[in-house]
Amino acid sequence: MKSKQHKTNYRRWILGILLVATIAMMVVPGGNELYAKHIYPWVGTALANLSSWIPFSISEVLVMLSIAWIVLYPLYALVHPKKKFWRVMGNVVEYLLWLFVWFYWAWGLNYGQPNYYQRTNTAPVAYDEQLFKDFAKRYIEALNSNYTMVETKDVEKVKENVMAAYKLQGVNRIRIVNPQVKTMLYTPLASMVGVTGSMAPFFCEFTLNGDVLPHDYAATYAHEYAHLQGITSEGEANFYAYLATTQSTDKGIRFSGYYSILGHVFNNARMLLSEGDYNALYEDLRPEIKSLLASDMTYWEAKYNENFGKVQDYLYDLYLKYNKVEAGRKSYSEVIGLIIAAE
Repeated sequence: MKSKQHKTNYRRWILGILLVATIAMMVVPGGNELYAKHIYPWVGTALANLSSWIPFSISEVLVMLSIAWIVLYPLYALVHPKKKFWRVMGNVVEYLLWLFVWFYWAWGLNYGQPNYYQRTNTAPVAYDEQLFKDFAKRYIEALNSNYTMVETKDVEKVKENVMAAYKLQGVNRIRIVNPQVKTMLYTPLASMVGVTGSMAPFFCEFTLNGDVLPHDYAATYAHEYAHLQGITSEGEANFYAYLATTQSTDKGIRFSGYYSILGHVFNNARMLLSEGDYNALYEDLRPEIKSLLASDMTYWEAKYNENFGKVQDYLYDLYLKYNKVEAGRKSYSEVIGLIIAAE
């Protein structure tokens, strides 16, 4: 009995030290940058190489089993009087704290690192209506000229192109022997809440929704791969994915990249342009792209659940803001500012 108690105390001492270290890295100036530059490349590489040989997401299995245990264990204690409820809840809290520590040391401490502008000494551009019009014109021309039907998901071709592009960009912190994108185990649920991909942090895996359409596949792959490389900002992940795909020699991959930011372009257009200019911009799209937009909307709306989607959007917005992404879910559209600044 004493030996068991001794082990419990020892484990909790270790947890306490790790919690203090985690919080220190989060709040001490330069802590997140130190982690992103010098610790994550080692931790992420080890975890990604370990998990890449397993065909399904271990992180998703861990999360599902953890939720089941957190719910069922207290219920089990309630019907077994010998199990002291307060001790059971203490075990649950301890387990959640271990997950907290694991999440941040495996990947989450990348939050709070210097942003793209700071890392590259690039000045942000406060673009006005005319500057945006000029960009939008060039963008629509590139989107139209790169239009092509993408009918299949060529995983190997996309992987080869994305890996090469990220290596050239210098955003290749994680070296994986056998890079392996994984299909979400809960694809139907992900589609219900409008999630097309995710970074599974506990074992540094990147996963894609199995419902992602062929013309969206390359850009979605490149976006989640950016997260694997330690890029936490959604806008930056969109930006790196845009660069990785639009610079490809493959027309289908290029189109996927241009098409991936179309919604963000029109979100900015709605804020900056008059109604007439906004409508004129839309009319400049090829008929085939307008048709693709309409069919995509129909496809995803059939899978989407508005109530679940709103809850997921709200929780993810809170999560991003807690982790120093001030714009929350709106950060996705920051990709336009990054593209204009980098041009």
